Amino acid sequence: MIPTRTLRFLPVLLLGLSGCQDALDSVSNKVEHPLPAKLVNKMKAQDMSTRSPIMMRIFKEEGVLEVWKQKGNGRYDIIASYDICKWSGDLGPKFKEGDRQAPEGYYRIYPHQMNPNSSYYLSFNMGFPNSYDRAHNRTGSNLMVHGACSSAGCYSMTDEQVLEFYGFARDAFKGGQEYFIVEALPFRMTPENMARHRDSEHFEFWKMLKVGYDHFELTKRPPKVEVCERRYVFNQVPQVENASFQASAACPPASVPSTLAVANAAFEKDWNRNFIEAVARFDNEEARQIAANEAKAEAEARRAEREAEKAARIAANEGQSASVPVLSLFSTGNPLKALAPGTAPAAPPASPAAAAVTVTDQADIEAGQAAPAAASAGIPVPTPNPAVPSQTANAGQAAQPDQSDKPFWKIWSSK
Repeated sequence: MIPTRTLRFLPVLLLGLSGCQDALDSVSNKVEHPLPAKLVNKMKAQDMSTRSPIMMRIFKEEGVLEVWKQKGNGRYDIIASYDICKWSGDLGPKFKEGDRQAPEGYYRIYPHQMNPNSSYYLSFNMGFPNSYDRAHNRTGSNLMVHGACSSAGCYSMTDEQVLEFYGFARDAFKGGQEYFIVEALPFRMTPENMARHRDSEHFEFWKMLKVGYDHFELTKRPPKVEVCERRYVFNQVPQVENASFQASAACPPASVPSTLAVANAAFEKDWNRNFIEAVARFDNEEARQIAANEAKAEAEARRAEREAEKAARIAANEGQSASVPVLSLFSTGNPLKALAPGTAPAAPPASPAAAAVTVTDQADIEAGQAAPAAASAGIPVPTPNPAVPSQTANAGQAAQPDQSDKPFWKIWSSK
């Protein structure tokens, strides 16, 4: 997967690589290839010699490598800035071989660390582990700044970029510089950035690096870096002649030059005030975000509660509807009297005639069903009297008086 920081520069790289490659193919001696005329003219305009000392700063989060160069007054000014193609790992120092972390700290680059025969076009070794790293038992090897835009614990640039800053280092060594400093930092150590990363496990380590960063911001001169008591110290002047700094030993009596100490105290006062304000601002923003998240969660909980209550009411109503008894409209007494649950309503009472028909029909049905069985058993089955009219035809009519004892003509005449 390509890191997000690389994707930012990918379109530029893709557009530029083919054009750059033609220029690089024409480089017959990349180690001695002169700096572009535009950079030489810029150095002259800023009162810099082509062979004056340099220093470099690397900012991981910003993805930038800066080249600073000494001017005629001894102070340094930025001469070039390059977008880092790739760096591996996360913010924070390198701890052990194989963790694929790009180092953080202060590293001295000597001429022997420059590699003109690099497999990654050109490179220089950062000198990891330095005395601070070794005092903390940190391990790793071959941590480079190189070309080829590929990284596994290194800081990787394009070939065209490394060709330029390799030329800056080459010319500075030719000018007599013993070594140059590379400050490899997680980010620009402003109050805002430090406040934003104040909860990091590396915060105390970064506070230590910040002292050297601040000294450079104040003086525009690379800090003198030493290690004692397993920590970095900057611009310390020993009070005892021939005193030395040993990484794991106690620091010798030393102090920062008074002018730098006064300037640094004023700088720190303003920086700390800005840091506190930044922390308060971030805390307020975090508090607002937390409050917004809590309000949202509370609203969601209320909505879920309302939905649950609604579902419960629906379920209760459905259960009540299923258990409500059917009301009999034909029951005697109170017409709204409910039947027992699950009981079918009683049929309305039949009229005498209808009852008679029902009984007669039922008897005929039963007789018809019984006839075959009776016949088979040898029992005589009564035959319906054909003279008696079927009461089925009179269903639904009023019952007539019994006239079976009257003479036929009287029955006829009465109709």
